[in-house]
Amino acid sequence: MQIRDFRQDFISVLTPIYDATEAENFFYMLLEEYQNMKRVDLAMFPDKSFSASELAVFEKALEKLKSQIPIQYIIGKAHFFGLEFEVNPNVLIPRPETEELVDWIIKDFEFKGSPKILDIGTGSGCIPISVAKNLHDSEVFAIDVSPGAIETARRNANKNQVRIHFIEADILTTEDLDELFDVIVSNPPYVRHTEKEEMRKNVLDHEPHLALFVEDDDALLFYRKIADLALKNLKPDGKLYFEINQYLGKETVELLKNKGFSDVELRNDLFGNGRMVKANR
Repeated sequence: MQIRDFRQDFISVLTPIYDATEAENFFYMLLEEYQNMKRVDLAMFPDKSFSASELAVFEKALEKLKSQIPIQYIIGKAHFFGLEFEVNPNVLIPRPETEELVDWIIKDFEFKGSPKILDIGTGSGCIPISVAKNLHDSEVFAIDVSPGAIETARRNANKNQVRIHFIEADILTTEDLDELFDVIVSNPPYVRHTEKEEMRKNVLDHEPHLALFVEDDDALLFYRKIADLALKNLKPDGKLYFEINQYLGKETVELLKNKGFSDVELRNDLFGNGRMVKANR
């Protein structure tokens, strides 16, 4: 079968679920992953065909996309902050908004010696690995409750050639972090169950709920716990960074101020949503 003919069928099958541009992007992501071909290559060789075995691979991927399995899980990787990360159902797929949080930390500390940094709820490791890659003299630690996430993050650290100290632990039952840090950062679970209806099916059905959801009546559970630990384990003038629920910016800022943090700053993400907070110890 000619690739261009399959491309048309692929987009046609997916457009009831995704918009046409997104469906087309999925096709070219698969084409590059499985055939090492870019869009321009297909334009230059429009008569190129799939073998039967090659076609079977694409048809299998198409069936997964019809089930709304995220494309990143299908190809097993995602890009974040200029780096490539393995992703699988043990970890959330890194989001562009989180890149802004990483950028904030890097810009704050790029000329400040050798900061000791802890990421809580590391998932794929995208935050600590990106920070370590750009702050070369930093010492970086990462915690997650999920053994599968820790193993995935460990592989990502090796792939990106950075050293991270990984710790498997439940932060909600942790009483002390046993170290003092210049930075504690976290993108913890913050989606309330009442917000599920706003989420796309590919996220809701396939990404790990452990890393996404909190109870409606205690939505700031992780922020409160991590803030308490930060009061114990941040160095004087240490910094606490959070990615937050866009609907709870005011509440998160008030929580940190009430616990005694100073210079609490709420920042919008690239979509104009209040998504990041920084506070001083």
